[in-house]
Amino acid sequence: MTAAWTEAKLDMDGEALAARVYRPAVPLRPAPLVLHLHGGCFVDGDLDCSAHLCRIMAEAGAVVVSIDYPLAPEHPFPAALNLSFKALGRLYAERGKWAGRGARLFVAGEEAGANLATALSLMARDQQAPPLAGQILISPMVDPSLCSGSIHAASAGASGCKWADGWHLYLGSADRAAHPYAAPLGSRRLGGLAPALIVTSADCPIRDESLAYAERLRAGGVAVESHLLEGTNCSNQSIDAAIEAAPAWETVLRGLFSTFLAENSAAPLRTIRA
Repeated sequence: MTAAWTEAKLDMDGEALAARVYRPAVPLRPAPLVLHLHGGCFVDGDLDCSAHLCRIMAEAGAVVVSIDYPLAPEHPFPAALNLSFKALGRLYAERGKWAGRGARLFVAGEEAGANLATALSLMARDQQAPPLAGQILISPMVDPSLCSGSIHAASAGASGCKWADGWHLYLGSADRAAHPYAAPLGSRRLGGLAPALIVTSADCPIRDESLAYAERLRAGGVAVESHLLEGTNCSNQSIDAAIEAAPAWETVLRGLFSTFLAENSAAPLRTIRA
């Protein structure tokens, strides 16, 4: 069953933020409510580039609201993050309208969007609102140092590649690389976060930092599932292109999303101080 989607607007203090809403073919109420942030190395991407991924999450039972956040270099850190956090709060306040009374709230994203999702989880913990039930992170960009083995294997690194260029334009200045909301892998406080599902692929340039972040979360006492997918070359592809190149991924991802969303929608929300 294919999930349907509609265009929408989120009213952000008088500013309309473009969004796309994906719903299950047979929706349950309440359904898990997911704020999704697309990839694009902070400087590219739109609501189309991860439409397939959002449909898979909706087919797994969620109502997915994917937002068109502002991009660097015109909007460097923390512009996209701050607007996304406002959107997260708005979704929580209006969750009954979107997904039913009592709906649990999740964040999700891929690469740069997963960076924003991790930072939203940190902000929600630090501000003790809104309560998050989980975070779905697809190959999260969490380390601007670009010194991992998987980055080097992809002939990428400190300059002249989309990852380096994206980080440079997003951060704007080197000192921001030390901010935990900008570069979560370097954060000293990763306890008390919502459970995480982290998925990457064997040939992804940011595979190593994704798996390292999973280990850091585990060390902080966060419940984490991490999965390594095989079967396609995703070095320079969007997540949707990677899924199309490896159709088996769709079935695997749908199963992972379905289980994670169901388990963390049923579990009691816990507030754990870092």
